Amino acid sequence: MLILFFWMKGVNNTAVKLNANIEESWGNVQTAYQRRNDLIGNLVNTVKGYATHEQETLTAVIEARNTASNIKLDPATMTPEQIQAYSQAQSNVSSAMRGLNLNVIVERYPDLKANQSFLKLQDELASTENQILTARTRFNEAVKPYNTHIGTFPNSFFAGLFGFEKKAYFEAVTGADKPVEVQF
Repeated sequence: MLILFFWMKGVNNTAVKLNANIEESWGNVQTAYQRRNDLIGNLVNTVKGYATHEQETLTAVIEARNTASNIKLDPATMTPEQIQAYSQAQSNVSSAMRGLNLNVIVERYPDLKANQSFLKLQDELASTENQILTARTRFNEAVKPYNTHIGTFPNSFFAGLFGFEKKAYFEAVTGADKPVEVQF
């Protein structure tokens, strides 16, 4: 009777420990999903904002440069107003480019960094999805020994008495076999 008690106790305690591992693994899956929910939206909005700022900056520089280039002065007929307009147009180009890193090749344009932000976003997306994949895989790895333990005879008989049931593996949602389309 004592041997039966300790054996049943072992079956129960092992099932409880394995079940706790499953719960921990599932918590890690949820943590990875929460990280994605918290991080990705903010990153995408940051990159969009940076890209919008750079687009506005580049547009302002090009427009200011075009305005300055279109003002033609003839030294023989210059008026103070024309000189003032020319000076103002050149000042507008300088203002549009102020505070930016400039690449000097043929013309001066701001050294825009949105492409680096997009690359970092791609890296972060890949990293986050890899963390989710790892958490899902570890969850399934935690389910296997539990299901094996309570499913083998005679443990299955006693596990049923203690109320232990098989756990489901993580499965992909319907349509997950199709590629995801990312749009900006």
